[in-house]
Amino acid sequence: MDYPSKVLAKAVDEISGLPGIGRKTALRLALHLLKQPNSRAVSLGNSLINLVNEIKYCKECHNFSDFDMCEICSNEKRNSELICIVEDVRDVIAIENTGKYTGKYLILGGKISPMEGVGPGQLNIPSIEKKLNEGKVKEFIFALSATMEGDTTAYYIYKKFKNFNVNFSSIARGISVGDELEYADEISLGRSILNRLPYNEKD
Repeated sequence: MDYPSKVLAKAVDEISGLPGIGRKTALRLALHLLKQPNSRAVSLGNSLINLVNEIKYCKECHNFSDFDMCEICSNEKRNSELICIVEDVRDVIAIENTGKYTGKYLILGGKISPMEGVGPGQLNIPSIEKKLNEGKVKEFIFALSATMEGDTTAYYIYKKFKNFNVNFSSIARGISVGDELEYADEISLGRSILNRLPYNEKD
């Protein structure tokens, strides 16, 4: 597609690089911004720059945060003995929206997937051992996608740490097999947290 401006073409290239946005949609968005007051585009640009430069990762759970520790980890009313292991921040948001979970989290940053070149060493698994060595956690809940990769990740973590004095459980399969956690409805996800099952290698 030919564009009347190299500046416009560059903007379309950048916008279309975002997930789920094709070049036609990118062009519509770029043209929409050009119709807005300059302050609107400047505000959007600044927010993206701030996102990249100022976002922090919580030192406890690896969630996104404005500070060294996120609001969930710094909340003394949350149960520090209960840790929910999830793949990424979208899963934290999904579970928090259920209003059924009062513990804390640990974000792995993905799941084991040999096909995509992701191994255990690329995940935040050492943070699990750190929490175990601190001796405060009584239960880890696996809230991973109901996929082969999610099950493989849970199995690896269980085998690695099963000799520690801690319980492992898994959210109930109210979540359909093959589903990503972030797309589950809040009622099913909430029930899965409340009705979690003991995790063992036979599952």
